[in-house]
Amino acid sequence: MKIFSGSSNKPLTAKIAKELDLKLSDTEIFIFPDGERRVRILENVVDEDVVVIQTTSPNPDTYYIELFFLVDAAKRSGAKSITAIVPYLGYQRQDHVFREGEAVSLEVIIETLEAVGMDRLITLDLHSIKIPELFKISIVHLSALPIFAEKIRQLSVLGNQLSETGRSVIGSSVQTNRRQINQNPKTENRKPTTDCLLVSPDMGGIRRIKILSELLFDAPFVSVVKDRDLKTGEVKSSRFDRDLGFKKDKKRAIIVDDMISTGRTIKAACDLVWSAGIEEIYVFATHPVFSNDYKNILQNSKAGKIFVTDTIDVPEEKRFGKLEILSVSKMIAEELK
Repeated sequence: MKIFSGSSNKPLTAKIAKELDLKLSDTEIFIFPDGERRVRILENVVDEDVVVIQTTSPNPDTYYIELFFLVDAAKRSGAKSITAIVPYLGYQRQDHVFREGEAVSLEVIIETLEAVGMDRLITLDLHSIKIPELFKISIVHLSALPIFAEKIRQLSVLGNQLSETGRSVIGSSVQTNRRQINQNPKTENRKPTTDCLLVSPDMGGIRRIKILSELLFDAPFVSVVKDRDLKTGEVKSSRFDRDLGFKKDKKRAIIVDDMISTGRTIKAACDLVWSAGIEEIYVFATHPVFSNDYKNILQNSKAGKIFVTDTIDVPEEKRFGKLEILSVSKMIAEELK
C-alpha cells in the first residue's frame, strides 16, 4: 500500500501513515502563475494499492481539483486499486434542488470522482444518511460518534456505570457499535446516569443523537426546535421537542452535531440549554468547518468545552481557548488494514 496526500490536511495524513507504520509517498503539486495546478506522483505504483488522502475544506474547489488529479495520476501510472479518503466531503449539503434552477452540486462531485477512476471512498459523518446511495462505487461511511462516546466516558460525564464496563469504542464504525450493543442484552449495570442530557441542536440530527444514546447505554436525549430567519440567517432556538424533566435532575448537557460552521446554531442551542437551568455544557461536532466570526461566537458561548475532530485541519491561528481536537486517524487506519 502507498499513501499520497493532497495539500489540505497533511497533519492528519501523517498520523494515518504513522498508525499504519508506512512512509508517506511523495507528490509534486506545482501552481502556475494563473492558478492552474500540475499534479505528479513521484513513486512507482504499478500493481500497488494506492490511498489518496484529501479533505475538502476550507477551499473545496481547489482541494477537489487536486484530488481529481491525484486519482487520475495514480490510475494512469498503473495502480491496482485507488482508495480516496475524504474525511470531510465538500458540497454534501447541496444534495438536492432547494430552489428552481439550481444544480445538484454533490451529484456533480460524485460523478467526477467516479469518472477519474476511484475505486473506493472513505468518509465521515455525512450530513444526510442518504448520500451513500448516490455513489456507484464502494463507500465506507465512518462516524466520530464512537470517539465522542469514549471522550464522554473519560470525562465521567455519564457516571460510573460506563467506566465499569471497561469497553472502548474508539476505532469502530457506528454500524459496528450498534451491532455490539444489540448483541448485549440490557442489564441493571448498563443504566445511564440521569443527571446528563444529550442534545441535538436541530431536528435533523435526531438520528445521530439516538445512535450516541445507544453507545452510552440509552442516555436520555432531546432535540432543539430550530427556527432560522431566511433573510438574515439568524438562528432562533426557542424550545425543545419534548419535556424530559431536565430542570429537576439534569446537571449536564452534551450538544452533538455533524459540523460547526459559523457557530450560531451551537450558540443558540447553548443559550436554550442554559436558560433551562443546565450550566455545565459540552459541545461535540465532527467537522470544524469554521467560517466568518465563529471564533468569537464559540469562545463566548455558554459551552465550557467544544470538541471537534481533525477531519479538517485547524491551524493554530484558527484555534480558541475552549477548543479541543480529537483525532480520527486511528479509526481511518483501522479501516485500511
